[in-house]
Amino acid sequence: MKFIIIGLGTFGSSLAVKLTQMGHEVIGVDKQIDKIEDIKDKITHAICSDCKHQNAIDSLPLKNTDVVIVSIGEDEGANLLTTALIKKMNVPRLISRAVSPIHATILEAMEVTEIVRPEEETAERWSKKLTSTGILDSFELTDKYSVVEVEVPERFAGKTIAEIGFNRHFQVLVLTIMKNVREKGILGVFRKGSKLQIEGVATAQTILDKGDIMVLYGHNDNIHKLLKSD
Repeated sequence: MKFIIIGLGTFGSSLAVKLTQMGHEVIGVDKQIDKIEDIKDKITHAICSDCKHQNAIDSLPLKNTDVVIVSIGEDEGANLLTTALIKKMNVPRLISRAVSPIHATILEAMEVTEIVRPEEETAERWSKKLTSTGILDSFELTDKYSVVEVEVPERFAGKTIAEIGFNRHFQVLVLTIMKNVREKGILGVFRKGSKLQIEGVATAQTILDKGDIMVLYGHNDNIHKLLKSD
């Protein structure tokens, strides 16, 4: 996959390096030359540019880029301007960083549906979310076993846990199901999946609906096998 990360502070640079180590093409962008010098030998390519200006955005290699992450944190205004300019470019996936509740609310009003809060989440966690198809969130219990949140694949919709045979076919346990509840923010904009309603402990008779989120437990290899199965 190809990533562009704009803003190479602690979070942005950590994420850039981790994604590079995982074998992805990563282009890091920052207006401070010292940050470019620090990271240029650790990622695919580093660019010194101030992305709150249109000409800087136009010069970015956005073609065939899978994900653009605006991780600017020290300047909320620059973050919002950069996010707005990138959004106009219709990139496949845009993620922006929020450093305060009001900042997050403004991003939601701009219809940015993926917002990262690095004060609450780690670069390690986001590197897995970005590169593991279907995984919304994860928590490692050991280096081999994890608890993950996964959106119900379309092929499972309308079936019970017993019918799918998670444990029998994949050696993965479904711990619970969560439903997305839509609610409005303070600006009247619906937040996508902003509130989750836990349905209690899952049973063999629990029916999965499209849009549900499953909380799974299992060996990492088995979880990935489940997500890749047809």
